[in-house]
Amino acid sequence: MLNKKPWLIYLMLALATSSWGSAFIAGNYATRDFDPITVAFLRFFFAAIILIPLMLIKEKNHVLPKGKEWFLLASLGLTGIALYNICFFIATKEAPIVKSSLFIASNPVLIIILSGFFLKEKITSRNIIGLILALVGAAIIITEGNFMEVIRAGFQPIDIVLFIAVICWALYSVLGKVALQRFSSLESTTYAVVFGTLMLLPFAMIEGEWNEYIQATTLTWVSILHMSIIVSVISFIMYYQGIRTIGAAKASIFINLMPLSAVILAILLLDEPLLPIHIVGAAFVLTGVTIGTRPKRKKVNS
Repeated sequence: MLNKKPWLIYLMLALATSSWGSAFIAGNYATRDFDPITVAFLRFFFAAIILIPLMLIKEKNHVLPKGKEWFLLASLGLTGIALYNICFFIATKEAPIVKSSLFIASNPVLIIILSGFFLKEKITSRNIIGLILALVGAAIIITEGNFMEVIRAGFQPIDIVLFIAVICWALYSVLGKVALQRFSSLESTTYAVVFGTLMLLPFAMIEGEWNEYIQATTLTWVSILHMSIIVSVISFIMYYQGIRTIGAAKASIFINLMPLSAVILAILLLDEPLLPIHIVGAAFVLTGVTIGTRPKRKKVNS
């Protein structure tokens, strides 16, 4: 059904990746009461509570992984859940949302390269053009057109953290394509979340204290639950389904909608101003996504 309705896949990917932008805001709220690793653990602990029974109900013919498949699923948990989110929440706490979004928006470049190298996916000229336009749009929105200021600022320790996050997410996307050859999007997401949560558990136990859980505000818990249910469960499943249907390289273009939604939410929730340059950047992003995902028309012989 989804293969016959590509617009439905594109809409699904747009909603999924746009919701990730809200994680920047929610992460900023949550890290005011908890340390980054604790936030990452809580996010996926609650997600796992939802995903495990959901998988058991939906996947009635579920078969346990075998041999190297366990290593593949553990790698998903390590790259996309544990390491990526540790870096992500460190960034939401220590770096401006603007700067974090700029680094994360560079993900499609590395994903396309890794997809072509490891998965032998065909990279078309439309993919490249769409990718460039979308990436330029994301950069315009985040830097507000002041590219030279970002260049002059140079690299800082937080930049290394963000760079690791980009590498981890690119690996997660490519490994996810491999996992989807054997498991459903729900199974892949569930195993990744469970493995990632178990990896985060010992660090969260060392880092967190019971007083922090008791004293945390309602806003903090709402932010964590939002990231658990909407961002982690629903959006991860939709993103995986998109990778399965149209490929990791093409699906990665939609990641550029993440900084766009992050900027919009920052305007609405943090009272940041909406500038004309934001509108220009949004136009680039949407144009890039449209071009990068539109199939090439077949020539009709007369």
